[in-house]
Amino acid sequence: MTNNTFLDKIAQVLTENNSAKLFNTVVVLPNKRAKIFLIEALKKQVQKNILAPEIISIEDFIQDIAGIRSIDPIELLFEFYEVYLSVTEKNNQQSFESFANWAKTLLQDFNEIDRYLLDPTHVLSYLKDIEDIKRWGVEVENKTALLEKYIDFWKLLPLYYQSLYAHLLKKGIGYQGLIYREAVENLNHFSNTVGNKQFVFAGFNALNASEEKIVQHLIANDLAKIYWDADKTFLNDPFHDAALFLRRFKENWKHYKSNPFEWIVDDFSQPKNIQVIGTSKSIGQAKITGKIIEKIITENPDSKLDKVAVVLGEENLLVPLLYSLPSAVGALNITMGYSSKNNPAQILIAKLFKTHTNALSRKSSAYVFYYKDVLDILTHPLVEPYAQTTVLVNRINTNNYTFISHQKLMELNEKPTDLFLLLFQKWDSGSISVLQSVSKLLLTIKGNLSNDSEEDKITKAFVFTIFKIINKLINYYSQHEHIDKIETLHAIYKQVIDLAEVSFEGEPLNGLQIMGVLESRVLDFDTVIVTSMNEGKFPAGKSQNSFIPYDVKRELGLPTFKEKDAIYTYHFYHLLQRAKNVYLLYNTESEGLDAGEKSRFITQLEVEKQANHNLSHEIYNAVLPKTAYKPMVIEKSPAVMERLKVIAEEGFSPSALTSYIRNPIQFYFQKILRIREVEEVEENIALNTLGTIIHETLLALYTPFISKFISEAAIENAFKLIDAEVLKQFKIVYKEGEIKKGRNLLAFEVAKRNVSNFLKVEQESIKEGDVIKIIALEQTFGRQLKHPDLPFPVLIKGNVDRIEERNGNIRIIDYKTGKVDKANVTLKAWNGLTQEIKNDKIIQVLAYAFMYETEAKGKPIEAGIISFKNLKSGFLPFNLKEDKEAHMIVNEELMANYLEQIVLLLKEILDETIPFEEKI
Repeated sequence: MTNNTFLDKIAQVLTENNSAKLFNTVVVLPNKRAKIFLIEALKKQVQKNILAPEIISIEDFIQDIAGIRSIDPIELLFEFYEVYLSVTEKNNQQSFESFANWAKTLLQDFNEIDRYLLDPTHVLSYLKDIEDIKRWGVEVENKTALLEKYIDFWKLLPLYYQSLYAHLLKKGIGYQGLIYREAVENLNHFSNTVGNKQFVFAGFNALNASEEKIVQHLIANDLAKIYWDADKTFLNDPFHDAALFLRRFKENWKHYKSNPFEWIVDDFSQPKNIQVIGTSKSIGQAKITGKIIEKIITENPDSKLDKVAVVLGEENLLVPLLYSLPSAVGALNITMGYSSKNNPAQILIAKLFKTHTNALSRKSSAYVFYYKDVLDILTHPLVEPYAQTTVLVNRINTNNYTFISHQKLMELNEKPTDLFLLLFQKWDSGSISVLQSVSKLLLTIKGNLSNDSEEDKITKAFVFTIFKIINKLINYYSQHEHIDKIETLHAIYKQVIDLAEVSFEGEPLNGLQIMGVLESRVLDFDTVIVTSMNEGKFPAGKSQNSFIPYDVKRELGLPTFKEKDAIYTYHFYHLLQRAKNVYLLYNTESEGLDAGEKSRFITQLEVEKQANHNLSHEIYNAVLPKTAYKPMVIEKSPAVMERLKVIAEEGFSPSALTSYIRNPIQFYFQKILRIREVEEVEENIALNTLGTIIHETLLALYTPFISKFISEAAIENAFKLIDAEVLKQFKIVYKEGEIKKGRNLLAFEVAKRNVSNFLKVEQESIKEGDVIKIIALEQTFGRQLKHPDLPFPVLIKGNVDRIEERNGNIRIIDYKTGKVDKANVTLKAWNGLTQEIKNDKIIQVLAYAFMYETEAKGKPIEAGIISFKNLKSGFLPFNLKEDKEAHMIVNEELMANYLEQIVLLLKEILDETIPFEEKI
């Protein structure tokens, strides 16, 4: 901390008067956090042991006066629901989910009414009158039941308020406003019973009506003193919002008619370096913050960083910031209200709710999970490393399980861990049972996390917050057993998670301080980094989260967004007040979720620039590479050459050759490194799966005809077998996947139609006199290619779909389920055959012809394709267009020309000086 911080001055005043009387002094601060820093400041002032004063936050102090325990927003919501049910007619009662949507706003209004000591009946009746006036023009006969209910709701507000107030008071609990109102009621009694205690109020800015009344009462009775932290730069400017409240108190409080206003300082105008940095997106701000801190550490290696504060204008920036901090930071102290939403533990519980509500809502009597829900949970970072479900995930993916019953899931995972059992335990025994199961699950997850890793410590804080919420829900549910449905529980959980905040543990006086705007109150730092300095983020903007209109608030003296902005303004300028180095970061993007204009505070600093302030403005843009992407180049190492030799011995398939032409890097990954595609559930049948099913069905139907001539009768008989055979192949290829529904049913019919159409074409050609004899189906052939230009012989090997003898010619056929036409198998010139991927089908069918050439025993060979999407064109043979003549028979000259091109390709693949270079 700087040498003359506000808390140093308070410590000085406390010890100057009489340190012996300190134990009778109660210091009241705006928040609990400042207590530790004040004790530290007191240590510097005293040389011997003394009894420290009592130091409490204003909220705890008001609770002491009122003698009422404060309850959290979740508990308050449940208590209010109890009251609501007790005073609302049965047929008008809403579900908790609907109730919570408006109750949260109404409770905020109750809170404000009480904090500002207004007459609740007057204010709430006022709201009802406004609604009546709005609907003045509606004739009595035109009033619908819905409109009547709406008006009734506003009539009931005073009853809701009074019933809730009485209900909470009876229990000795309350929300902030109720406690403040009761404290004011109890003020005389309190001041008569405090004995010789002295109160010191320090570092306040905006006080509500209750606080003003309490503080002024204690000052008037010589029981208290108050010390402000007012900078004259703002106090003397009648339009500056940073001192809006302080000017009001200075002018209006009776005490200041005859006493000085303490303290007015002149710190803001002192020399400061203020750097305004604009960058794109939140992540950019996190990165720059990390760089600034790294620079501070580099320039001062002995720095403990306890004089550096990072103030987050937007809480969502916390996690990116933690990942951007340099490792040299060491100690951290995070004090901010971080939302329970969107943290890893909350996301897991949200996924559990989704998975189990979906499983329960399926119409089948069994408890059935959807595979995506299951995999979503199993691949969650808090589950995957500990659940040991790799085998289960592989089984689901390999077998195409789309819907999995609870029983089947348990069978598939033979050795389930406790974590797995808790995740997929049935949620059919009532809400309390579900909550207890989730509570156990969170404890198990906490046990899996280490205490050494900073990342795990933060995750533990998230897990613990959700754990507390779940346990609160168990407690509330056992007292308020409303509709016991999982959907209702889910709705309640979503409501309460919005109200809960994560709290982190840290070393308050050691290391880098990361905080929210409110947590920075009363504290002073040498270096301040403020993020999200955009309108709508800092200040937060006009959020009308109230049923009370703006003009009514103005009339009644309730705070509006004008006052809320002034509070933000004070906090912002107080951060800068004693700082020497200030970094203000904002998002330059004008579009997107976290976009917005530069904050008005930055403009204000520029317009009202102080003489001693060194203000600079920079825009940081991401460094764009000169080339968008550098193609990958992989040299052929001895190990790669060894692998190529093995492939040459085992066999180069035509698809391997075309893979290299398409992209050498793809060939490298698939053939050299042997990286296979990840197995995933095929929810809807992919085209390659459909192709496999058609191929396998034709193989089954034609196998009986191998080495035989096909007759018309045989084809007629094959038609009868199509349905059963396609179904059989579907089950073999698609395993446990759903066949009889949705797109898959269409794919099933497409497969049947394709096979049937193929048989019709075959039948027609036999009728027209073709003599067809099947030689081979789905058979693998191989033939060695030797050439002086190749470093070693290469085996060309591949699986041929069908070889037949038709009218004395050998016909080699490759089936394609996609669209192929004549142009795809027509070659204009041999030169450059292997340079372009468009020739892939020609390379493929001629490779099959090369493999089978020796088996043909001199019979003429033609090689080509049958396309199921172009069956009307029938067999599409390879043909060469030279001088407008088409050569379709694969003769010696044609094969020699083809092999010359293939040798050129293989020579390139096997040349150790030519690297694998990516094609873009």
